[in-house]
Formats: sequence, structure tokens, C-alpha cells
Amino acid sequence: MAARSGAAGGEPGGPAGAPATPGPGAHGLRPWSARLRPWSARLLPWAVGLLAGGAALGPALGPGYVLRYDMVFVPDLSLGTVLAGADGFPRAVPSDAVVAALSGLLPGDAVQALLLLAVFAVGGAGAADLSARALGGRGPARAGVLAASAAAGLAYVWNPFVAERLLLGQWAMLLGYAGLPWVVGAVARSAVVRPAAGFAGLVRALVPAAVGGFSSVVLAGLTAGPVAVLRTRGAGAPADGPTPRPEAAALPEGPGGRWWVRTGLLLLALLTVALPWLLPSLTSGAGTDPGGVEAFAARSDTPFGVAGSLLLLGGVWNSGAVPPGYGEPVTAAVRMLLCLMALAGWAWSLRRARPAFGAGLSVAAAVGLVIALLGTTAPGREAVAGLIGVWPGFGVLRDGQLYVAPLALVQALGLGAAVLWLAGSPADGASAAPVVGARSRGAGGAPGGDGTATGRAGSPASPVVLWRVVVAVFAGLLPVVSLPGLLWGAGGALAPAAYPDAWLEAQRVVAADERPGAVLVLPWSAYRGVDWSGRPVVVLDPATRLFDRRTVWNDDLVVGTPDGGAVVVTGEDARAREFAALLRPDPATGLPESPDAGVLAGAGVRYVAVSAPVDNQFWSGVDGLSVVVEGDDMVLIEVQDQHIKADKAHVPGLEVTGGLVTVGAIIWSMARSGSSLVFQCSGPSSGPGARKEIPK
Repeated sequence: MAARSGAAGGEPGGPAGAPATPGPGAHGLRPWSARLRPWSARLLPWAVGLLAGGAALGPALGPGYVLRYDMVFVPDLSLGTVLAGADGFPRAVPSDAVVAALSGLLPGDAVQALLLLAVFAVGGAGAADLSARALGGRGPARAGVLAASAAAGLAYVWNPFVAERLLLGQWAMLLGYAGLPWVVGAVARSAVVRPAAGFAGLVRALVPAAVGGFSSVVLAGLTAGPVAVLRTRGAGAPADGPTPRPEAAALPEGPGGRWWVRTGLLLLALLTVALPWLLPSLTSGAGTDPGGVEAFAARSDTPFGVAGSLLLLGGVWNSGAVPPGYGEPVTAAVRMLLCLMALAGWAWSLRRARPAFGAGLSVAAAVGLVIALLGTTAPGREAVAGLIGVWPGFGVLRDGQLYVAPLALVQALGLGAAVLWLAGSPADGASAAPVVGARSRGAGGAPGGDGTATGRAGSPASPVVLWRVVVAVFAGLLPVVSLPGLLWGAGGALAPAAYPDAWLEAQRVVAADERPGAVLVLPWSAYRGVDWSGRPVVVLDPATRLFDRRTVWNDDLVVGTPDGGAVVVTGEDARAREFAALLRPDPATGLPESPDAGVLAGAGVRYVAVSAPVDNQFWSGVDGLSVVVEGDDMVLIEVQDQHIKADKAHVPGLEVTGGLVTVGAIIWSMARSGSSLVFQCSGPSSGPGARKEIPK
């Protein structure tokens, strides 16, 4: 066997069999640079995510509240109100509860900025770490693998899927999306540890999905389920390739090596984190409108049609959520090039690195793409509508574009592999061009007997190597080049704003009133234009979250169609439908003609909040109604009737039970490992104003 050439750190040197000469690293005293290297490899993925988040969010990280579509943060959100007001299908209970809990420690706008930045940090770090483990493991991290993993992390958080969902305001779902790489890694690790340890790792990895709620848990199950069933041994190099390094070999499978054990642990973990919304949904009486299947179907936002748009990770149903400049011929062509390069890199990675999760993740991506296409065909829409008829929870399938998330992870990991190949650095066991600073190796991966190395440190790098490095760097930055519209808050679309004084005064007045009674929010429409935010934007009425008691509002959704029409998707709150029958609001204004204070009191309403400028002052001259706060775009009206039939607010036991079980399981899982999501390993360690329609 050829001997190693001399190196610092006490490596063998000189003739074969000669004693090693102690170096600076002898007797356990490693130089500071060697001690720093593992930490730099660990912190780099988080740095990539944070930098990407800063560049994408920009002004959204400043003071004030970013209001856009479903993204509504308010000052001093009440935790009791979140739990007591879980009407309809309570998919938002976990995320709202976390926001309310954090709002007790930090200002509401700081909580929003922290959670938005967490999407990029957690997602980028997870994808980068998973890529590094798939391509080279930890150990002494090679520069090529680190660069490839950074490219994977950037690609995972900088793509049309993230941009469009962010512009839709779906931050909670994106937080669950950010956790997908961690879940995949935890499933792979569950095969080599005891079941209790595997379950604890899965619960830790599912924390982002637990916060994200219903759709996030469904995405986690779709992505990780096939991985649990189809996990393979990491075989390292192909039979005709060089012998992989010892630390790249697959670890022996433990008690969780059987597919049914892994799958059972995953299902149990998913059920555990889903309890906060699953238990109350069983008694909520919510309904889901099958008409939303067509309204929320994927649509084309590139020249490549619906299927091509989904392949590029776009295709969201709402044209108002498409980032500036996306879909133009040039950017679409660059995005297609990036997509093809990423898929080719993934295929190369499957053949060379053979990650244990490769087959399962490929199946998850394919199944997700099929689900995304269901709403674009008549038979597919009928199938989804039939499922909704069986259980309203299947309504989550209406928004088909959501399910390209596993494909986004595949493309991110594939781009990392492509960057590694372009740079000339092979995956474990794969042959490729020499790398700057790499030792030449003979059979079995040992250094060449002559001790020479192509591109050795201190030697001038060849033009070919430099050219490959330049191409690899450009490929790694292609996600930003193909999607510049996400920069700096999507061109200012995510600019923060301050709530007007009248809104804050109305919040204080209601909070100071200890008498029971709900707040009725008018105009009777879910989404509206908010002009005081600094720029006109369509947003879920912030008044629905502003008050510390039960609010009643219209959760019907008006979706514009490509032909200029509109589709009304019926909401899920049964009580809102009862109020619509009592109020009989004017469809054009969303305001009642002449409200009766007695009717409102009989329905349990204590206050009416008119949260938009209106010409029809319907409350004028009505006995039993008095204005207590009046501003340009907020009027708070008190119902004076002394016989308001209002039930005292209470927190249902199902929400408490589900929340306590989930929180207890998360605390147990972290205490068991003495770690958190941030530092847990993602896989087997292989080394040491007016009512506005939402546009279609």
C-alpha cells in the first residue's frame, strides 16, 4: 500500500513503515485552524440561509407590520383568543398560538420579522446539511462539498415556490416547508438508531411543521413517507468505481431498519404534532367548498404551460403572488436551464453518492407533481371534490401547487450535486477531474505512490480547473439570477406599515371591557384593500385578529377568474354563515341596510368594528348603537342592549389537550438528546379600503 506524503498533524510520512513524526496536532493538541474547521462547516449553512433571508426580505425586517393576503400580524395577539376562537377547520391554531406566545415576550413586528427570517435560515441550513451528508458526509469537510451544500441551501429558499407563497402571505406553511430537509434526514437516521431515539428525532424535526399547521404536516408526510418506506442502504460508490472512504460507507441498520418500523414511527410523530388542530377539527362542524378545487388549481405563469410552470416550481393559482419579472421569456429560459441542470445533478447523485433517502424522495417529488396537476384536469377535479365530500380535511388538496415542495428539495439537492460535478469534485467514490488542493489517489482511494498531486496547494491551478470553478460558482448563483424579483422584499411588495391610531385605540377599548360579547367585523368580506399600509394591498382584514375576544367575520373568498368573472368559495365557519343570514348585507358594499341592535345583541355581539372607509353610515340614528372610536378607516360601535346573550369566552378542552401533548412531546424529544432543531444531525453521522377580489 502506498504511503502518505508528509503532512502536518502527525500523518505518516517518508518511506512505507517509517514511524510517524509528531506534528502540531500530536497528543490531542490540534491547531486552532483545525478546531475552527468543523465549526465553519456547521455554521456555513445557517449563514447562507440568513444572508438569503436578508436579501429576500429586506425592508420586511424593519419596524412595522407586513400585511399581504394571508399574512396578518397585529400588536399583542392574545393566546386565549386564538384558542377560544378556533372556528371552522382550525388549521391556523398552531401558528397563531406560537405568535401569541412570542408576542408576550417581543413586540408583534419583531415576532413577524423573526419568523420570516426563520423560514430562510431553517430551510437553507437543512437543505445544505442534507446535501453535504449526501455528497460527502461531515468529517474533514472538503471545499467542493461545502460549496455544493451552500448552493443547495440557496436553491431551496430562493425559488418561485418560496417567492409566490411568501407573496401570498403563507409564512406558516413556508416554515413547515423549511423543515422538510430536517424531516427527511430524521427518517433516514431512524433506521440506524433505537425506535425511541428515532421517534424523538422525528418529533424534533417536525417542530416547524407543528407550527405551520395542517398543510405543513401534510407536506411533511408526503415528503418523508416514501423515504420511510423506500429507504436504501447508502451504498457509496458503484461497483465499477473507486472504493469509497471508510467514513462514507453506510452505517449498519439498527432496530428501526425495517420499513414498517420507520413508517410507524413517522406516522406516530405526525399524529403527535398534528393534535393541536386535529382534535378540535373533529367537533368544529366545518365544511369545505368543493368549488374551490377549480378556483385554487395551478395556473401557468411561464411560457411553458401549467405543467412546465409546476416543473419550474411556479404555477400558483393567484396571479397577484407572482414576483416581479418572473415568467418573462429570458428569466423563464434561465429558470428552465437551472431546472434541467438540477435534475441532471440529482440523477448523477443517485448513481454516484447513492443517498439512503434518494429513491423515496424521488417518489415523493413525482407524487407531489401528480397531485399538483389534479386540479388542471376535469377527472382530477372530480376526484378531489369526491374526497372533500368524504372529509372536509381533504380540502387541503385544492391548492395543488403546494405539492411541488418535495420537487423543490430534489432540485435543490440536485443543483448542489451539479455544482460539485462542475467544480471537479466527485461525490464519495465517484471519479472526476482533480480539484485544487486534492491529493492524487491510486487504487482504493490512497494517495499516489509518487506523492504528487494535480493542483496541489502552492502549485498554479490550471486554466481548466479555474474555468470549472467559475462555471460552478455561476451555477450556484443561478437561483438568484433567474429570480431577481424576490430581491429586497420582492421589489418593495413586503414593505412594513404601522397600524393607525384609531385601530390601536379600538383594540384598547375592547380589551378594557370585561363584559362578554363578540366583535362583528364589517364590511362583510374577508379580504380588502388596506390603503394606510403605504401602498394598496389586498390582505385578510387585520381586524379579525386585532381584538382579545371572539370575532365574527365573513370567511368566504372571492377569486377572480381569467375571463374577468369571479368565483365565491364558501368559507368554513358555520357561525359566519348564520350571521350572513341575520345581517343580509348589500353584496356591493358588504354593509347591512339597517341593523337591529336587538338582533345583534341576541346573536351575542358586543361591538361592531367597521375596518374600512365607508360612505354608508348605517349606524346613524339606530337606537342601541353608539360610536366609541371613530377614525378614517376604523369605527368601533358598541351595542348598548343590556341583555346581550353572550357566552363567556372559554378555551375548549380539546385544544388544551392536543396542545399539551404536542408541547410535552417536543420538550421530551429535545431533553432526550440535549439538543434542539438547530444543532441536531439531519441524518446518520458518517464521520466524527374597498372590497377587492383576489386576482386569478
